[in-house]
Amino acid sequence: QVQLVESGGGLVQAGGSLRLSCAASERTFNNYVMAWFRQAPGKERDFVAAIKWSGTVTYYSNSVKGRFTISRDNAKNTMYLQMNSLKPEDTAVYYCAGGTRYSVKREDFGSWGQGTQVTVSS
Repeated sequence: QVQLVESGGGLVQAGGSLRLSCAASERTFNNYVMAWFRQAPGKERDFVAAIKWSGTVTYYSNSVKGRFTISRDNAKNTMYLQMNSLKPEDTAVYYCAGGTRYSVKREDFGSWGQGTQVTVSS
């Protein structure tokens, strides 16, 4: 399984922007479907966005569509999540995940990062 490390979280005011990064340990990064999930306190870990191997096919949850953009740079073994127009309800720990199936289900992703906190103040 690929090792993943997130970065870029922090505290931002509502309406602001953040960019999360997810660095992968393997040169076979381009073989993995990658995704972002998030978990708010007391809630389940929810799907945010996914991106296929080539980077040209993406999918978003309805709650972030139009505000967040997922992308990847296979040459750098890195995935990104650009988050714009942030809302207090976006506050959560954000996790990157890697798998072999293009999916929105947690169980389809076998590799996970440790998470990075995003806090949006009102």
